[in-house]
Amino acid sequence: MNRRVRRKVLQLKDKEKLTCDNYVEICDGSSSSERKGDVDWISLPDDTVIQLFSYLNYRDRASLSSTCKTWRVLGSSPCLWSSLDLRAHKCDSAIAVTLASRCSNLQKLRFRGTESANAIMNLQARGLREISGDFCREITDATLSVMAARHEALESLQLGPEFCERISSDAIKLVALCCPKLKRLRLSGIRDVDGEAINALAKHCGQLEEIGFMDCMSIDEVALGNVMSVRFLSVAGTRNTKWSSALHLWNLLPNLICLDVSRTDVTSAVVVRLMSTTPSLKVVCALNCPNLEEESNHTAYNVKGKLLLALFSDIFKGVASLFADTTVKDRDVFSEWSSSKSGNKNLNDTMTWLEWILSHTLLRIAETNPQGLDTFWLKQGAALLLSLMRSSQVDVQERAATGLATFVVIDDENATVDCGRAEAVMQDGGIRLLLDLAKSCREGLQSEAAKAIANLSVNAKVAKAVAEEGGINILADLARSMNRLVAEEAAGGLWNLSVGEEHKGAIAEAGGIKALVDLIFKWPFGGDGVLERAAGALANLAADDKCSMEVAVAGGVHALVMLARTCKFDGVQEQAARALANLAAHGDSNSNNAAVGQEAGALEALVQLTCSNHEGVRQEAAGALWNLSFDDRNREAIAAAGGVEALVALAQNCSNASQGLQERAAGALWGLSVSETNSIAIGREGGVAPLIALARSEAEDVHETAAGALWNLAFNPGNALRIVEEGGVPALVHLCSSSVSKMARFMAALALAYMFDGRMDEVAASIGSMSEGISKSVSLDAPRRMALKNIHEFVGTFSDQQSFNAAANSSAPPALAQVAEAARIQEAGHLRCSGAEIGRFVVMLRNPSSILKACAAFALLQFTIPGGRHATHHASLLQKSGAARVMRAAAAAATAPLEAKIFAKIVLRNLEHHNVEASSLI
Repeated sequence: MNRRVRRKVLQLKDKEKLTCDNYVEICDGSSSSERKGDVDWISLPDDTVIQLFSYLNYRDRASLSSTCKTWRVLGSSPCLWSSLDLRAHKCDSAIAVTLASRCSNLQKLRFRGTESANAIMNLQARGLREISGDFCREITDATLSVMAARHEALESLQLGPEFCERISSDAIKLVALCCPKLKRLRLSGIRDVDGEAINALAKHCGQLEEIGFMDCMSIDEVALGNVMSVRFLSVAGTRNTKWSSALHLWNLLPNLICLDVSRTDVTSAVVVRLMSTTPSLKVVCALNCPNLEEESNHTAYNVKGKLLLALFSDIFKGVASLFADTTVKDRDVFSEWSSSKSGNKNLNDTMTWLEWILSHTLLRIAETNPQGLDTFWLKQGAALLLSLMRSSQVDVQERAATGLATFVVIDDENATVDCGRAEAVMQDGGIRLLLDLAKSCREGLQSEAAKAIANLSVNAKVAKAVAEEGGINILADLARSMNRLVAEEAAGGLWNLSVGEEHKGAIAEAGGIKALVDLIFKWPFGGDGVLERAAGALANLAADDKCSMEVAVAGGVHALVMLARTCKFDGVQEQAARALANLAAHGDSNSNNAAVGQEAGALEALVQLTCSNHEGVRQEAAGALWNLSFDDRNREAIAAAGGVEALVALAQNCSNASQGLQERAAGALWGLSVSETNSIAIGREGGVAPLIALARSEAEDVHETAAGALWNLAFNPGNALRIVEEGGVPALVHLCSSSVSKMARFMAALALAYMFDGRMDEVAASIGSMSEGISKSVSLDAPRRMALKNIHEFVGTFSDQQSFNAAANSSAPPALAQVAEAARIQEAGHLRCSGAEIGRFVVMLRNPSSILKACAAFALLQFTIPGGRHATHHASLLQKSGAARVMRAAAAAATAPLEAKIFAKIVLRNLEHHNVEASSLI
């Protein structure tokens, strides 16, 4: 705490003089209250309280000031209100009015957005000297004019880097008239800066030393030559510049020290002439100027006493050349200057300007991501941004951190990060530096540093480094911030880190899950940014069994269902649905599946999301319903909520959609169709035809889920007729014979077996013209022959004749075990069949068709193989139904095919295994 602040405290309190010992005692932890383990906050020395207040944002500072009379007086100390950053929180006119009594001595102000720009007039800060605003795209001439008129002492005005498209030269003229003390003017994206506006600045603002008209459509070059006071001039990114006019007039500016023409079409001839003919000019910054970079002869710019900074030059070395001290290390030039400021005013001003210009230009280049700059970024661009992050200028630090967050991303839509760039940041010590900035008390720095960490962490190596450096704990702490922007970027970091399985547990241990859930409750209407990131991180974490339980315990089910029900942002809906899908994916290991289904409005919300206009939302909602349908109660509740109709409609409309959506749409219908009531409803709603179309997909995952759904549907004879009517037999035959997925081939064979076990013939005969909804008569003979032929060939692929003969001639377990292992379809062990389905296969063992007998025995083998997820359940169903007798008869039947006899023997052996296993548990 400095003397000036201490004197102000004494004036306010009129107490006896405080000594430095008071403050040292608190810092050293030697006070009696601290030794006892508690602190009497009200009795803290006044200067300590003010120091603590200085670390708070304005809202927290104002809130704490209401605690007691003493703190109210201290909280109004002018030293606490010389600078105000309104960017992090909403600031409307009402809030500005409440702050006005504290802002009479306000010197510096930063704001964000149009609402804050209009509100700052109510602060009554007549002595305001610096105004800096971003997100100014909607600010109009009227707003800027009033801002200038109310603050005639203004010395610095900066609006950008977003384009100020609604500001015209008229407002600039009013700024010139109202602010005669103006020293710095930086505006971005003005459409046209005409001569009248610039001449007004020249006439009325005699102290104007720095002008920055960046990314403007046009600027009057002639008029700029009249601003004799200008020392630093930037026209970076401007278009339609008449360089011949600029050349003849700007070289006459008597005080011009530094010129920035980056990202323009300036030619080498103009640059050389300006450097040669402008006596005062020391530095020309010309980064990303295509005309210069195309020149092969770069020695032309070696003008004695002048410095050109370009992509092809060594920027560190060039800046170091400005110093008389030759011991300055090139890469440390900015940090060494910052720590030991030179006594040379021109040099200090130049370095201050260079830091700002470089941070602005590098960010702009990163945003446009032009081709051919990989070498620049790897050799010096990344190092420059890291060096600028150590600047004493907070806005430079922030912009450099944003630049790091931006330049590593080469495909924003798909969140693709350039590995080389990300690892270059890591190798130069950037991770530790970013994490240190993230721990800063300045929320703007916290936000931008967290954003950079988040983007860099898309790279697995960087993510590992972030975790090893303690970044997970830092991000979890930031996610608890009351500043929405900080919390949003921290949630983004946790989202990217949670992709790695090795980081999920660490995030949970750091309290990240609770922090993410709390974010949703804290800002339920805070915009899509914070909610999408929080939901996305929870979705990744919910994929882990242990973490999914922690998500539920922390209130995550309720939070995510709330988002699915009420949020209108596509990205948030997609991540919320994905998170619910992952929570419901652990049905065998925890109760989250049932918990999601029991949450009020959850199933209805997910059913509604399947009708979204956004494909990603439809896909994740269908995936969630698929997972939830594994629970019996959920399955019926989904149907009651209109799930059958919605999912059939989804399947009907996804023929041209992504494979992911097709797979999940078919999968959800597969899950619902486990219930025969739902299966019949799916058939009546027209679900057969789209499932057949999906079964013809070339994607393995899609035709696998479609085959599963058709298998369930075929259990009902009415649906079986529909499948035949819609041309489903050829589609299933193709799957059965050609799919690369054994599981798809297996389920297609089972569907065909269901269809032609004789029941469909009985139904067809009884309903005559197929009054259940199928209007055309169908001949079943040809489809039956085709189906049985392919079922026989499918089962035959698992029937090695030599092994079968050995097993038939010997009942020795090794022979049977060898056949069983050869016939095993690994994925089939995950299928769960009902008692009715098991019973149908048992009945099929008595079918006159030897092919169906073999298929039934083969299916029961798959369902009872030891180690299968539901094998014990299936064995129990078989035991209860008395199937063992039927199996023994099939195994001993002289007329039964060899495959059926051998498979039946294996099933009997499996039943014995499960009996022994059950007995050992009693």
